Amino acid sequence: MTQCRDSERRFGAISRGLHWAVALLLLWQFAGMLCKVLIGPSAITGFLVGTHKPLGALLLALIALRALWALGQLKHRPSQPDTLLGWCARLGHLCLYALMLLVPALALLRQYGSGQAFAPFGIPLFAGGFEPIGWMTAPANALHGWLGWVLLALVAGHVLMVVVHRRLLGDDVLPRMVGRGD
Repeated sequence: MTQCRDSERRFGAISRGLHWAVALLLLWQFAGMLCKVLIGPSAITGFLVGTHKPLGALLLALIALRALWALGQLKHRPSQPDTLLGWCARLGHLCLYALMLLVPALALLRQYGSGQAFAPFGIPLFAGGFEPIGWMTAPANALHGWLGWVLLALVAGHVLMVVVHRRLLGDDVLPRMVGRGD
């Protein structure tokens, strides 16, 4: 039987599903932006970048759901030791969640402030037809891309720490997130 809730030994099916769904969508988003920067205009870049806004809206919804679920599961989740490494892990996860919420939220604010309608996947989120609102577009224009790259660095650090745990610390944390922690 599938365990839906988190436990001290592993993350439940809902946490794992949300984690890997967000991971795959973030990978897609970063692949598109890396193609834009490294390859420039091309068919693949156009395709990937063309999905950036709707997938960003989906990401924001999934990440908000994931954050709410994580808060509800805190007392059940695998615990971090009360050491410097444990506190660094807590801070790292807090920064990941904060940026995963902030980066798409800024983009959504910019999209609304642009005065253009937005209907990701045909679902109308807001109508357009008004003049752009500078105080809404300015924060994302200044920060969305930069914070996105910071998020990518944190994600890379997150993945690196899985390897560090396995190879250097002898604490294989990956099975807790793939469902083999028992």
